[in-house]
Amino acid sequence: MAPTVLPLATLLLALSASYLWIVEAETNQLTQLKLNSHILQESIAKQINENPGAGWKAAINPRFSNFTVGQFKRLLGVKQTPRNELINTPIVTHPKSFKLPKDFDARTAWSQCSTIGRILDQGHCGSCWAFGAVESLSDRFCIHFDVNVSLSVNDLLACCGFLCGSGCDGGDPLSAWRYLAQHGVVTEECDPYFDQIGCSHPGCEPAYKTPRCVRKCVNGNQLSKKSKHQLWKESKHFSVKAYRVHSDPEDIMAEVYKNGPVEVAFTVYEDFAHYKSGVYKHITGYPLGGHAVKLIGWGTSEDGDDYWLLANQWNREWGDDGYFKIKRGTNECGIEGEVTAGLPSTKNLVREVTDMDADADVSF
Repeated sequence: MAPTVLPLATLLLALSASYLWIVEAETNQLTQLKLNSHILQESIAKQINENPGAGWKAAINPRFSNFTVGQFKRLLGVKQTPRNELINTPIVTHPKSFKLPKDFDARTAWSQCSTIGRILDQGHCGSCWAFGAVESLSDRFCIHFDVNVSLSVNDLLACCGFLCGSGCDGGDPLSAWRYLAQHGVVTEECDPYFDQIGCSHPGCEPAYKTPRCVRKCVNGNQLSKKSKHQLWKESKHFSVKAYRVHSDPEDIMAEVYKNGPVEVAFTVYEDFAHYKSGVYKHITGYPLGGHAVKLIGWGTSEDGDDYWLLANQWNREWGDDGYFKIKRGTNECGIEGEVTAGLPSTKNLVREVTDMDADADVSF
């Protein structure tokens, strides 16, 4: 039985997908004293590590050792999706009869896909919304077409403009996927990320402005007669259509199992900055904003906690070598209500692919 799209349920899910935004007013009311304090606190790590029911371990992660709350908050760049866009976006479900494994890791399921196991670094820019989308689409090109390609976050970040939000000041994951379908993104080689070294260098605070959209590859092939602008156009990789995945955990699992990693968004609290290992659930601290990451699998811990497995883009100095687990099945921090994806398109691919029509509707 094929999975279905639920047009009638779209409004209901749109109305229920407000978890990320009920705390927005509270995050805007943080005092200047709070914003200027260090995000990493020994007292928070101690409270987590001495709590036998926490289910996870905290640490003073090197990635944010010098960050204030305000600096950390700027990394949380998920903005609210306009209500009319939520209503007009298809929501996908999968048959409940679909047999799913108890645990799943996309890195091992598709071990030939090098992009799935990459941990990137968004630097000081609130570009998480772009990373989650582009990384997932890169993975899906390998999974569906056996094309190992790293796509450009910079293209989406710089060129989507007001359609996606405000660049380094945040954007909307659903609009990001719509950009991928309508305009595509070039390869990372053509348009590399504008800031590879994060906030360790002088002059990076306040946060850099969003990079300028140049629409040409940084380096053209010296043996080619093609211009950098022409190479840019030919380097574009597209998604077929943007869609959302129903918030039922089994629908999310089936989507990842069948089609590959997805982008998810959730509310980040102060304690999340301290995550080191285990299955995260919010214990303490203020809400700071919405964050987008790539969901690559699931499982159950030795303590019996069901979890999602996710790749973050805060480099390998944060968390469990750049990854984290979060409680599954309870919509922890709203993570199950904000799942977006799209299938890769054959448009612009040089090699012949016969199992998908570039102009077809999404086939799940």
